[in-house]
Amino acid sequence: MYTLKKSLGQHFLKDEEIARKIVEAMPVVPGMQLLEIGPGGGALTRFLEKLPGISFKAIEIDEEKVQYLKVQYPGLEGKVIRGDILKEDPPFTGAFSIIGNFPYNISSQILFRILAWKRDVPTVVGMFQKEVAHRISAEPGTKAYGIPSVLTQAFYQVEYLFEVAPEHFNPPPKVTSAVIRLNYQGNIYGITNEKKFFTLIKVSFNQRRKMLRNPLKTYFPPEMMKLPVFGKRAEELSVADFVALSKLML
Repeated sequence: MYTLKKSLGQHFLKDEEIARKIVEAMPVVPGMQLLEIGPGGGALTRFLEKLPGISFKAIEIDEEKVQYLKVQYPGLEGKVIRGDILKEDPPFTGAFSIIGNFPYNISSQILFRILAWKRDVPTVVGMFQKEVAHRISAEPGTKAYGIPSVLTQAFYQVEYLFEVAPEHFNPPPKVTSAVIRLNYQGNIYGITNEKKFFTLIKVSFNQRRKMLRNPLKTYFPPEMMKLPVFGKRAEELSVADFVALSKLML
């Protein structure tokens, strides 16, 4: 057996059918490399390790869970990495997809880690807190639209798949969860400078209630501040709008 650690945000999925549904949301191709983040008690792992013709690994920060998984699933020997996904290098050479019931307390950080690896991560199937999943999939003009929405949608197609109620976990969290799928599309918007693009998004949404001319005045020539776009708020701009604006930055 194992203990549940609140400090690590551990809420383990106990519904086998939902676990199977999450695994089935990952398109499996022979020869693919697949990483599970935060396997915990193995709700998804028990299905993932049986997938034929793939190279599978899991990364888990909790040593107790690592030992539990190795005993429970002998086939995982050499495939479970004891480490912190926010600090580890990519566990594969070349492209690998990612799946997981992501710990709520670091799910946003995991998303940004995936974005840093995006060119090597074609597909992600992840369970997030519902509120975070909404932020990632949100459209312009909505309250949830923000930094995660723009940065993710600039490179990935986002599919909001289904929600999971608290009673399907042990212990039940205080929030509903949601599963989303990300499919890498490459640099479809033609971003020429990622650093400028990322800076623009963060600065724009840090003062999301203000018109863009206020937070962005030091990033553009003064004469440009009269353009209509600077009279809008960040949530009104599409990904394409932000990309176009990033190309005009000083």
